[in-house]
Amino acid sequence: MSIQTVGVIGAGQMGNGIAHVLAVAGYDVLMTDISQDALDASQKIIAANLGRQASRGKISDEDMHSALGRITTTLKLPDLGNSDLVIEAATEREPIKQAIFDELQPHLAPHTILTSNTSSISITRLASRTDRPERFMGFHFMNPVPVMQLVELIRGIATDEPTYAACKDVVDKLGKTAASAEDFPAFIVNRILMPMINEAVYTLYEGVGNVQSIDQSMKLGANHPMGPLELADFIGLDTCLAIMNVLHEGLADTKYRPCPLLTKYVEAGWLGRKTNRGFYDYRGDAPVPTR
Repeated sequence: MSIQTVGVIGAGQMGNGIAHVLAVAGYDVLMTDISQDALDASQKIIAANLGRQASRGKISDEDMHSALGRITTTLKLPDLGNSDLVIEAATEREPIKQAIFDELQPHLAPHTILTSNTSSISITRLASRTDRPERFMGFHFMNPVPVMQLVELIRGIATDEPTYAACKDVVDKLGKTAASAEDFPAFIVNRILMPMINEAVYTLYEGVGNVQSIDQSMKLGANHPMGPLELADFIGLDTCLAIMNVLHEGLADTKYRPCPLLTKYVEAGWLGRKTNRGFYDYRGDAPVPTR
């Protein structure tokens, strides 16, 4: 099928980035959230990011205005029912995602493809609660969406080939690269990335190095653009912990046990950049390590 209209569920960092790149690629986007403030904020962020791209010559002013005109918002989840493709980008908690699909399902057009931007949750399990498991798959963008070139496409056990082909075509039209992943905990990127971050937290927890020395070691010694603790703050420590729990529970291997220090930071509400404190304190002019 040819996809023309896309519904995006969630107006947070991932949702507004997904809406941004879809609109630039020519898709009509309807974005929803439970908060009007979130929808208003997302439109301002998208406009600012598009303006930044235009100022750098990556898109024309005409493309910028056209893209903004393709994005509309609604507080009513059922309004997305007639979309050709729905991309859920809500909080990384399975009960929330299940509730969203349960509410949306009675309003879906027969041809609508459902996808989730989940970074770790079972696609097969999410799909099994819907009336269209064959037209359900994982559509995992990387953060920040307008910058990162990879999209993981994850087939559930029931996902059919036309659904995969339609989603692959969308990725191609976005100018991004699709990596096909099987439906196992955390897929490819986070299956590799999160244990590395978790091991960095263990290295801090055990006193092998402090925050600064750990991040410098990986940036200068392994040529990583960001240190693992800096990256964890960027992703969100609650998200890192949630993915590690999915890996630990789903694979039953002690090597995926979340570090107690990561759990403690999340319990403290120190979730990284989004709360201004994590492994670094962001409340001043420059980030300061908290350990």
